[in-house]
Amino acid sequence: MTSPRHQVEISRTVEALDEEPDEPAIVQAVELVLNSLERPNSELSLRLVSEKEMVELNNTYRSKEGATNVLSFPADIQIEQVDILGDVVICPSVVAKEANDFGKTYADRFRHMLVHGVLHLLGYDHMEDQERERMETLEIRLLSQLGIENPYE
Repeated sequence: MTSPRHQVEISRTVEALDEEPDEPAIVQAVELVLNSLERPNSELSLRLVSEKEMVELNNTYRSKEGATNVLSFPADIQIEQVDILGDVVICPSVVAKEANDFGKTYADRFRHMLVHGVLHLLGYDHMEDQERERMETLEIRLLSQLGIENPYE
């Protein structure tokens, strides 16, 4: 049996911030999630946006005001043996502010939000206590494999 192959399309409307994981590190984090959960060949897009764009997306799709760190838009489509998972949108400036507020490095907080967003594409959620516990436990395990300490401590 061959290993799954995953494709990550990365686009941005903002410049990369200092310490932002580069494209290979981003792909590595996505592949870790997908391979750990034994996902078949998958494709997703990652878009890095300004706070202004994130405000618009958050308002349009969640009816919430303000910028947020990450949004996920599941597609759940299969085309020719490839699962099209959907889109993850990250706002680097919000993530950088949170990293500072939480005493984390920007790189670690960015990868946490990336893992978090991919898990949302795969159907994980944190609206109910039991779902939140399940998702956070998985995030902690996956992030530890990337050398990142428990982000909830």
